[in-house]
Amino acid sequence: MAQITNSNSTSASGSRMQSIRNIGIIAHIDAGKTTVSERILFYTGINYKIGEVHEGTATMDWMIQEQERGITITSAATTCEWKNHKINLIDTPGHVDFTIEVERSLRVLDGAVGVFCAVAGVQPQSETVWRQADKYKVPRIAFINKMDRLGADFENCLEQIRSKLNKKIAIMQLPIGKEDNFAGVIDILDANKIIWNESEQGKNFKIETLSSEEDELVKIYRDELICTMIDFDEELATKYLNGDSISSDELKKSIRLCTIHNGLIPVYCGSAFKNKGIQPLLDGVIDFLPNPMDFKEITGYALSGKDKIVSFPLSVESHFCALAFKIMNDSFLGSLTFLRIYSGSLAVGDVLLNSNNGKKEKILKILKMHANKRTELKEAYAGDIVAVGGPKETRTGETFCSSSAPIILDPMNFPDPVMDLAVELKKSEDEDKFQQALQSLKAEDPTFHYSINKETGQTLIKGMGELHLEIIIDRLKRESGIPLNIGAPQVSYRERISKEAIFKEHLHSEIAGKQMLAEIEIKISPIIDSKNQQNIVSNSYRSIGELPKQFIKAAIAGIDDFFKAGVLLGYPVLSTAVEILNIHYEEDKSSEIAFKIAAVNAIQSAFRRAQPLLMQPIMELEISCPLEYSGEVISSIASRGGNILSVNSSGNIEAILCTAPLGDLFGYSTVLRSSTQGRGTFTMKFSHYDSLDLNKTKKILDTKGMSYLF
Repeated sequence: MAQITNSNSTSASGSRMQSIRNIGIIAHIDAGKTTVSERILFYTGINYKIGEVHEGTATMDWMIQEQERGITITSAATTCEWKNHKINLIDTPGHVDFTIEVERSLRVLDGAVGVFCAVAGVQPQSETVWRQADKYKVPRIAFINKMDRLGADFENCLEQIRSKLNKKIAIMQLPIGKEDNFAGVIDILDANKIIWNESEQGKNFKIETLSSEEDELVKIYRDELICTMIDFDEELATKYLNGDSISSDELKKSIRLCTIHNGLIPVYCGSAFKNKGIQPLLDGVIDFLPNPMDFKEITGYALSGKDKIVSFPLSVESHFCALAFKIMNDSFLGSLTFLRIYSGSLAVGDVLLNSNNGKKEKILKILKMHANKRTELKEAYAGDIVAVGGPKETRTGETFCSSSAPIILDPMNFPDPVMDLAVELKKSEDEDKFQQALQSLKAEDPTFHYSINKETGQTLIKGMGELHLEIIIDRLKRESGIPLNIGAPQVSYRERISKEAIFKEHLHSEIAGKQMLAEIEIKISPIIDSKNQQNIVSNSYRSIGELPKQFIKAAIAGIDDFFKAGVLLGYPVLSTAVEILNIHYEEDKSSEIAFKIAAVNAIQSAFRRAQPLLMQPIMELEISCPLEYSGEVISSIASRGGNILSVNSSGNIEAILCTAPLGDLFGYSTVLRSSTQGRGTFTMKFSHYDSLDLNKTKKILDTKGMSYLF
């Protein structure tokens, strides 16, 4: 984790790093993230014409699946320049199925622009990405988009940012008009107004003086801004209390420091689709979001473990350190690894240490990315975000460093899949090609899992939702050209126990002429607290004499292996506490492998005696629909076993927050469209796992052709 300081380096490398902004665009789906990104590329001169999401011509939505659906699926990186500053920009998805793309982008970014719809305000996925940014302490500015839309409400959106996101804000602009009459913005700091020329795609705008009425309004908001800042800035507070005037430059400096320390959020507004508000937003990125030199050092751990902290200064002259945050398979270059370089420099031909797996990787290419296009570089430096070719055994979240100064950065955590479906090959000769395609997709997407059912020969692919699996299947067919038979989506369950059980395993066998002996007695108990779904292995035990540590370690490893696949349907096990009660060994006959096997046999037998149950994923939904359809929507959710948490109205739109079992939500998008005449939308994310009772568990096993025999 990088630590914040004031950047005042005057070296050449320091000056270069001060001119860099590594930012991401984050928001709820359909808030206009990619439209904002496309305008940024247009006004910074990267693109000569504006790409549109709805036309499938957006530069940042380069995948054919994105262009067909009009949504962002994968995070896309590019680089542009604004007022002698380099901006490394990552456009992230808004759909919850692809939240991992937001997670890994925020892990390496210095700042972010949160885009909000002026009509819908702070939506569910807005809150999700905001929490992700909070997790990594990423400074943010906000852009209230779609001020031209019917129902746009600037003040309501501000209030939702304050209340729902629990953030103090600095209002930098006021809108001039709204809906069809939205013309431009009033700048609070500079006390002027900006009016865009629609006929010139927003490239040109006029800066005009304020009317007397507008001037009075600006004074009120400027005074509010000063009052907000004196809570953070002691020097500014002293000047204010002494009645001294405060310049715009002083205010700007104070706002910048406060933003970098996550004290507040500067707020801008506009309409990206109508080409209004993007240039001042870019100014805000330069003025208020941090550069790499605003962070004192990069901190990680020694190879020996987390008990020893290692840190490097964030400079080109320091030891090399970078995080691999994304893997992408390129049809021409093969596997590309995206790096955020925190310190040091990198040249083609360098050999780096992957400190997570201990292997060395040679850098064959360094690329500056522009979505799916690329420009070759000879070198890259601290502060840069680049893609490299060459690494073969590096995974998302792993650290590259120099062998002489090893460091391991904090890894990323990836959510487990909640849905799966079965696929099988139409032609058996495609097996090798199919496995290679699956491995490539898994390397790209850590939330995609797959396994093979040895009995049926089917491959079970697992993902975060229906759309995620739909995209995976589409990519398998298009990119690999493999004909497949596709099953229906199914719930990815979990398994648990409902009562205590004790089992003692006696392992006495002979393998390859060698005696194998291990005795172990374990007790398993259900963890009742619904919030605690972690398995606990207690390594308290009794034995005669001193027990070799490697035996108990092997036993726990066997128990951990069992947790990955239970006895009902082979799903991971949750909410189970395990205690090792007794253990016996003989020096000449016992071994680590014997104790691992004995532990697996013991916990399997104990699990069967403890009345195992299935756990189903419960999803949280926010449904938006016109008021006249809300009754029917609520009834539909109730019929699916749902629970209504809240209902909030904004104008004629009802926002219904609820939970429901995932298994009852397959095909719900079609049902919602039908019941609301196409005007209802919803977002869905995983909430928690909930236990099914014994009868429902048996019923699910029956549908899968299995019996409950315990």
